[in-house]
Amino acid sequence: MTKEKRKYCLKGPSENGQIEDLLEGKDDKDSRQRLQALIAEWLRMENLVVLTGAGCSVSCGGKKIEDLEKSVLEAVGEVAKKTNDKKTMLSAGAKALIVERQKEFSKRQSWAQTSFEEWLSYLVNTVHVMSDKKSPIKSIGWKEDGASIEDVDQLVSYISKAIYAECALTLPDETGAKEGERQIAPHLAFLSKLVTRDSNLGRTHLFTLNYDTLFEQALEILGIQYFDGFTGKANARFDPAVYGLDIYYPGEVAEGRVRRFDKFLHYYKLHGSIHWKIVAGELRARHDAILDFEKYRIKEAVKKAEDLITAGFACSHKEFGILPTSNKFVQTLEMPYAHLFRSFSARLSIPQTFLLVLGYGFGDDHITKIIETALTNPALVMLVVEPRPDSPTIERISRYKELGKRAFVLTSTEDAFKSSEYKYATFDDFAKSVMPDVQWLDDFLRLRRFEKQLQKDRDEKDGIEDA
Repeated sequence: MTKEKRKYCLKGPSENGQIEDLLEGKDDKDSRQRLQALIAEWLRMENLVVLTGAGCSVSCGGKKIEDLEKSVLEAVGEVAKKTNDKKTMLSAGAKALIVERQKEFSKRQSWAQTSFEEWLSYLVNTVHVMSDKKSPIKSIGWKEDGASIEDVDQLVSYISKAIYAECALTLPDETGAKEGERQIAPHLAFLSKLVTRDSNLGRTHLFTLNYDTLFEQALEILGIQYFDGFTGKANARFDPAVYGLDIYYPGEVAEGRVRRFDKFLHYYKLHGSIHWKIVAGELRARHDAILDFEKYRIKEAVKKAEDLITAGFACSHKEFGILPTSNKFVQTLEMPYAHLFRSFSARLSIPQTFLLVLGYGFGDDHITKIIETALTNPALVMLVVEPRPDSPTIERISRYKELGKRAFVLTSTEDAFKSSEYKYATFDDFAKSVMPDVQWLDDFLRLRRFEKQLQKDRDEKDGIEDA
């Protein structure tokens, strides 16, 4: 019987210190067993830290930064073409900024040959230094067609509203489907497997760079408790002290003992969230309805522009401040972000740490520097999940071999990638097929199917009685 070719590569330092494929020579079945055994072993380390990026939202409609920029600028570009309303129109100077940015990279002026984050940072910083009453700067000159500070402020407002709408993703709830784990969103499978590890080990610390609330929605569906740095319910306020708390069952009177609540983790949003608001200069968290934004994302750019200029649509930067800029809120929200990044660095310095990286391409220098510094921790093991076998990330990780046998990359084989692009070693695949299965998820899905069937029977009975 012909053995099936393996689908995965696990690249990391071998016994001789060179970067090699540790699954070389194994067929698909044996390589999966070896891979799952290693991951199970790493998940039993005392300190589990997970970092997720934009790639973890793609299966639920999220966009990577380059696709996000394209969609946002197309919509805002259509806003720039509207000239019939002085309140919503953009000036010639603001239009020039958009037009230049939309050109092919090699055809842009030098000032526009930057990343989306850098470009947007210049706009946001300009608005800040020109509008802050404490700023000593009176005026700023532009290299191209000029625009007033009010023009740039309005442009940034449209961009931020478009980003908000693109990131207001809704997690599909298919927990009642007959297909079970294969049908559900990967966030549900991933989280259920994280929280079912040995309760005697340290709590999971999940860090994300995404603005969307997909993980929050998944945590709610699964009934997993979490602390995200905010206290309160109706209008939560940021309070980092909650990260020092835990959840326990009340002790029995006779025994006087308490037990840890098992389905719990700590959650950190390093770049902010669409549900964070700036209210009277203070950071608050409030989950607003986002289902309607699904309609926005499927519209043509012209129709998106009509939404953007509508009063009350989405949130502008003055309301929530979530923008993919390189400074990440340094103007107004230094304390929350300083604490979150300090927590990320501190967690990675703890002995017996397993760092699991998913959906992150090492494109944020401030994040990558923290990770590279953490690799000097001799008791840290890092696994990066990257679907593309030719990704620059693999070469980057291979350069870490001098720091010991502790940095690994899970990717698809070249043959597997050619036959089915982005099928293996994605967040979806890792959560459902690579991570070890847990009985709790099967039981949960079985219960959900039963609940859905009961509800269906009730609805049918009510329909018959009404008739």
